Amino acid sequence: MEKHLTQVEKQFLSFSSQMKEMNTKIPYIIVENFPKLGFLSALRFLEWVDRNPDGVISLPTGKTPEYFIKWTKYIIDNFENAKTQELLIKNGLNLTKKPDLSGLRFVQIDEFFPIDSSQHNSFLHYVKAFYIKGFGLDIKNALLMDANEIPLNETGTSTLKEVFPDSKVDLSLRYRTPETTLELKQQEAIFQIDKWCADYEKKIRDLGGIGFFLGGIGPDGHIAFNTRGSDHFSTTRLTETNFETQAVAAGDLGGIEISKNRLVITIGLGTITYNKDAVAIIFAAGEAKAKIVKHSLESTPSNLFPATVLHQLKMARFYVTAGAASLLEDELYRLYNTGEWTHARTERAVIELCQKLDKFGSRLTLDDLKGDPYCRLIPNLSEHTVEAVQNSIMAKIDKGMEPESHETYYHTGPHHDDVMLGILPHVHRLLRDETNHAEFSIMTSGFTAVTNSFITKTLEFTKELLEQGLIQMVRFPDFFTTGFKYKWDKDVYHFLSAVASENHYEQERGLSHRVIRAIIDIYGSQSTEQLFFQINEILSILRVSYDGQKNPAKIQKLKGMVREFEEELVWAHFGVRVKNVHHLRLGFYTGDIFTEQPEKGRDVEPILQQLRDIKPTVLSLALDPEGSGPDTHYKVLQATAAAVRLWAEEKDLSAFRIWGYRNVWYRFRPSEADVMVPVSLNAMATLDASFKHCYLTQVEASFPSYMHNGMFSTLAQKIWVEQMEQLYLLLGKDFFYQNESPRLRASHGMVFFREMNVETFLKEARRLEKSMEGISV
Repeated sequence: MEKHLTQVEKQFLSFSSQMKEMNTKIPYIIVENFPKLGFLSALRFLEWVDRNPDGVISLPTGKTPEYFIKWTKYIIDNFENAKTQELLIKNGLNLTKKPDLSGLRFVQIDEFFPIDSSQHNSFLHYVKAFYIKGFGLDIKNALLMDANEIPLNETGTSTLKEVFPDSKVDLSLRYRTPETTLELKQQEAIFQIDKWCADYEKKIRDLGGIGFFLGGIGPDGHIAFNTRGSDHFSTTRLTETNFETQAVAAGDLGGIEISKNRLVITIGLGTITYNKDAVAIIFAAGEAKAKIVKHSLESTPSNLFPATVLHQLKMARFYVTAGAASLLEDELYRLYNTGEWTHARTERAVIELCQKLDKFGSRLTLDDLKGDPYCRLIPNLSEHTVEAVQNSIMAKIDKGMEPESHETYYHTGPHHDDVMLGILPHVHRLLRDETNHAEFSIMTSGFTAVTNSFITKTLEFTKELLEQGLIQMVRFPDFFTTGFKYKWDKDVYHFLSAVASENHYEQERGLSHRVIRAIIDIYGSQSTEQLFFQINEILSILRVSYDGQKNPAKIQKLKGMVREFEEELVWAHFGVRVKNVHHLRLGFYTGDIFTEQPEKGRDVEPILQQLRDIKPTVLSLALDPEGSGPDTHYKVLQATAAAVRLWAEEKDLSAFRIWGYRNVWYRFRPSEADVMVPVSLNAMATLDASFKHCYLTQVEASFPSYMHNGMFSTLAQKIWVEQMEQLYLLLGKDFFYQNESPRLRASHGMVFFREMNVETFLKEARRLEKSMEGISV
């Protein structure tokens, strides 16, 4: 396979410790993290462009290509710079002239339908902003999917709003008789769209097909919008999507309520592979993609795994992180043959074999493993090996049960609910010791997780209360000048008292109290009349906003302050005051498709100052060193690492502990975790109730995980149970239900996290930081 690798790919392969002789159906290259995937893809793209200046390209949309776009622009804009030249040569790209992309012909991959193409969340808008304008492409050479320009009847006079007033398209009209005049119009429109798709496909093939295709891979394995089950000979078409794809698209469209009713126009798998000399690159980051990467690279071609269609292209590639490649047979053999087996690696292998055995009843023995051919991968496997792994797991559980006292915890989360979903059972138990002190800090405003419909409903209710004179606090003479700044704890107590009495009306009223304070704080309202005016103005803006549209800054702040109230409600369950729940609102978080890189003064200094003020002995944070989860996670990780690095220059941190947790986006294997915390049914009930009662904006799960169509708390519980089941495989269920410890007898789930010293943490964070140096938004 190496004979087909380009110079750039050979160079990156030489940097990687992976197998050089690959046994997969498609070659793959492993890099350290998500930003590095973008760097490699940019170099390979420019390498191809240098040889194909008028070639046909098809590039992805969404957050996945962030660093591909940034690195491509950086290299072009700084091509003459000596540092850039050194960087290119070091990484295998030796260009004699500055890349010129103006002669390339561009093919848009996909688009939501129906959608007004002028909206900023349409893929056409993205393509025009980042590729046509950003890369300097000629729009005359582009095949674009402009939904506003697709004819919906023979004369082309019908509009999307007229034909699809509720933005829903019923594809059964392809086959059934229309029952109304509107359905008759819709049927004609669907046939016209099908014709347009066929014409689009023909135009691509008239160009000779796509020469360079770059794309991500969805959780179900989808490429473009070719979801699991797509025909390998499929062409450009209007089609439905599945839940996994709808969940991923929810962020673009303003919620799952919208994305589940949208169809898509997508090029087909047959479109991508029409040109047999095409370069087709798929990039994937993180262990969440490991299973689909394994199936895509090792399985025989199947419509269950859309990427297996790429087996027929000799220039197809997968660029992946180590986590995404972790289940490949090649990687297991590499570890076995290169002597890189560590205790953690052995622990992982033994547990994975247990999972294959599906043995839950009793404690694992060597004889259980010997029946599986994969046991040959584990060097020097013996009863002692199995016992050592079991002892290691038990030691981690013991560590998770150790009491702590006189500690100061600084729990941080990139988003509201991250700490809860990651380590709530551990935080709760430690707070029972009153000698411990905890402070919570949410790093970003989180306004993108609040739908327009939620805020509209809340403001309408607040108006009703004001009109009925049921908000007494606005009657105080100093309320609009200074009074609104005080008694924020009272709002929290009011709300939770209503939770206790199951009074939903008073809960909504408690939320309205906080919303009023927030509006006065943001807009400076000086009277009840001005408050009414401001509420009406916000409602007017929201009524004319499309779902997924970026809100004005003040409405973003209002949404963010609702999320902040939610976080205060959660921790008040455990006696934490409002003043000990901090809202940093770091400036890199803007609501744009690509958020900015963290800056020292704006994003690092606020964290550093809190470290100085709080003087914690333990810091908890979301740990995603490959950058494979939401981009907010790894950007907060960068800012926090920079703050810890600076604090270490001022203070002796030799005893400082850092807890790295993961939650619904990314999880630890048992072998990766240092600490395992037993979770009882009581702890699960606490999670469920506090999430349901406090995270008001999240109960409807408008922005769900692709793994679960419902609340994040339910998914977190599911993960804790699955992690417990991994330990059943190794230790047996009887280890728990017959244990001397009542905590273990009561446990039905397990939280995993890592405990690190400063040096270990900074080393991991630095690898991610280095891969983003030199580029800016």
